[in-house]
Amino acid sequence: MTLRPLPVLLPAAILMASLAAPTAAQPVARQDLVSLRGVADQFLQSQTAGLPGQASHTLGTIDSRLNLPACPAPEAFLPPGSRLWGKTSIGIRCNAPSNWTIYVPASIQVIAEYVVTAVPLAQGHIVTAGDLTKIKGDLATLPATVITNDAQAIGRSVSASLPAGVPLRSDTLKTQQAIQQGQLIKLTTIGPGFQISSEARALNNATEGQVTQVRTPSGQVISGVAKLGGIVEVTY
Repeated sequence: MTLRPLPVLLPAAILMASLAAPTAAQPVARQDLVSLRGVADQFLQSQTAGLPGQASHTLGTIDSRLNLPACPAPEAFLPPGSRLWGKTSIGIRCNAPSNWTIYVPASIQVIAEYVVTAVPLAQGHIVTAGDLTKIKGDLATLPATVITNDAQAIGRSVSASLPAGVPLRSDTLKTQQAIQQGQLIKLTTIGPGFQISSEARALNNATEGQVTQVRTPSGQVISGVAKLGGIVEVTY
């Protein structure tokens, strides 16, 4: 009997095996951390543009050990409780295709003029323009209530004695009482082309600029804005 050679099947077997073998997973692209600093930097530049004076900032480092999936549109934000002032942090998040959030430390300086006492001020003293002067410094190192405009202080009374040269804060000043309940006041009514003055009786205490009520001799109750000097102004 004549033996016939078996067909060579090895190449076909190799082809089938290669088709059946699982495809190797493609490596996941990683996020460039340097570009994230750029995102935080642009965010701070835009957000601090409206601050008073001259604002500048510095960014801390991002941990180089972070291994984040690449994000096509990372978004910077101000975390709750943070502020664009002094030492703070900026958040950067990715919403798709991966979801992650990191925080970048930052320091913000705001160089501007602020109001300080030019002379010692006693408790109860009514502030005048001569009591004040201005110096320039970093507002971020001062209390948030520091006054930057003389008009915010003039005409108000000092709640506690202050030495010369200290920053003036709104929480150390009291708005002066302009009207006392039962006081006979001057009621000024102002409208287009006319101004009428009459007398009325104050129905409650009021500080300057506060809305108060008065009663006219005819018994009519009118609301107006309290002014220093026992004046209530009504504008039409």
